[in-house]
Amino acid sequence: MFTFSEEHTLYIKQLKKERRIILFGKVFLFIIFLSFWEILAQKEILNTFLYSSPSKILSTIKTLLINGQLGKHIWITTYEVGISFLLSSIGGIFIAFLLWRFEKLAKILDPYITILNSLPKVALGPLIIIWVGADIHSIICMALLISIFTTIISIYTSFISTPMVYLILFKSLHASSIQTFWKLILPYNIENIIAALKVNISMSLVGVIMGELLVSKKGLGYLIMYGSQIFQLDLVITSIFILGVLSYIMYIIIDYVQILLKKKEKYN
Repeated sequence: MFTFSEEHTLYIKQLKKERRIILFGKVFLFIIFLSFWEILAQKEILNTFLYSSPSKILSTIKTLLINGQLGKHIWITTYEVGISFLLSSIGGIFIAFLLWRFEKLAKILDPYITILNSLPKVALGPLIIIWVGADIHSIICMALLISIFTTIISIYTSFISTPMVYLILFKSLHASSIQTFWKLILPYNIENIIAALKVNISMSLVGVIMGELLVSKKGLGYLIMYGSQIFQLDLVITSIFILGVLSYIMYIIIDYVQILLKKKEKYN
C-alpha cells in the first residue's frame, strides 16, 4: 500500500489550512462590510433612501421572490452573459490563432483591433439597435463588442510570448503549424487563456448590463433602469448586489475549471 511521506502529509495539511484561512478571510470581510453598512444605516449616518441597507436589500429580494420576478430576471441576464461569453471566447481564441498563424495579417489588423477596442461602445448603442434590432440580439452584440477585442489582444499576446527555444525545437522536428499550436502554443498558454477568460466573463457581464439598460424589458439591467426611473433605489442597489454575487459565481466556475486543468496536467 502506497503511503505519503511525513513531509508531504505536513505540506498537504498546511495547504488545506491556508485555504481555510483564505476562505474565512473572504467570508469575514464580507460579513464585516455588511454589518458596518447596516449599523451606519440603523444609526441614520447613511441616508437609506440613497444608499439602502442590507436589511432593505434582503426585503427587496424577498419581495421579488414572492412575485416570481427574481428568478426570471436572473435567468435572462445569466443566459445572455453565457451566450456572449461563449461566442467571445471561442471567437477570441480563433482570431488570436489566425493572428499568430499569419504574422502579416496580425500586423495589418493590429491598429484596427486597437482602435475598435478603445471605442466607447455605449456610443454605438443607438446604431446597434438600428442595425440588429431592439431585442436580445442587440444586447449580445453589445456584449461581444465589449469583450471580444480584449480577449483577442490578451490571448494573442500570450501566443506570441511563447519561448522561441520551444518553437525552434518543434520546427526542427518538422511539426506543422497546426501541430505546433495544439501541442505547444495551446498547452503552454493555458494559464494565460484562463486568465483572459476570467476577464472576459466580467466584460461580458458589463456588456450585457449595458445592453439591457438600452433596450431590455427583462434582466437585472432592466431592473436597475426601472428602479432608477421610479426612484426606487432599493431595487437598484439590490440588482447591483445580485450582479456582484452572479459575477463572483461565474468567476468561481472558471477558477474551478482552472483547478481541474491543473490536476489533469499534474497526473498526465
